[in-house]
Amino acid sequence: MSGERNSDDRPVDGSIEEELEIEFEEVVGDGADRLHRTFHATISTGFLGGIEVGIGVIAYLGVLYATGDQLLAGLAFSVGLIALLMAHSELFTENFLMPIAALIAREGTVGQLAKLWGGTLVGNIVGGWLVMALVVLAFPDWHDLLAETAAHFIDAPVDWQFVALALLGGAVITLMTRMQEGTTSSTAKIVAAIAGGFVLAGFQLFHSILDSLFAFGAILSGADITYLQWFLWFLPVLGLNLVGGVLLVTALRIVRTGELFQLRRQNRPRR
Repeated sequence: MSGERNSDDRPVDGSIEEELEIEFEEVVGDGADRLHRTFHATISTGFLGGIEVGIGVIAYLGVLYATGDQLLAGLAFSVGLIALLMAHSELFTENFLMPIAALIAREGTVGQLAKLWGGTLVGNIVGGWLVMALVVLAFPDWHDLLAETAAHFIDAPVDWQFVALALLGGAVITLMTRMQEGTTSSTAKIVAAIAGGFVLAGFQLFHSILDSLFAFGAILSGADITYLQWFLWFLPVLGLNLVGGVLLVTALRIVRTGELFQLRRQNRPRR
């Protein structure tokens, strides 16, 4: 059914529901593909994702060093999210919507979800660490900036502001993924990546992967930060990113399309 419209050119409810059904099938299908990847492919995709977000960190640091403007640097960081999109790589926090939707539709197992999350996370960390080792060697003038940026996150007290920033960090990336899945336009997908990068980095939300790269750069450049300090910061942020992405975006989306999940499960052939 082509989209019927009201006199004010807004789509009628039937058209909206049809678009939701199409998007639902794409989200579940993409999530199932991710769940059924081999562990080797998962690690490789995560490793490339860490490298590509590292490119965004280079853009962020370069602009921040030259201008001192946090918002402009956040906009520059979106280069990394565009690279992730165009190269079909992934961050750990991009896997809070589609794979969970596929799991609920019974297109995968909890074990496959754990493999996807674990492999992507390890790949992101290793790839990001490698990029930051090169950044430290390539841009010695940025060492002080790296230390200052990392300290903003690592030294933050674990209070309600900490919790809120980490919840929002997970929600923003999950929402970005949701927006990209909601369109077939490459231009619109890039706009979503730019918006996500701007909000995430420009407003210094807490993000387990992105901010870990700042910490790695600071540690490698000799700043007074240790891997233990990073890890103790990383664990709560990782959990809160997960909660933010799942509760503030994924769960609401699943509730909105609950009937479609039920139909998909009913129509799934029995083995």
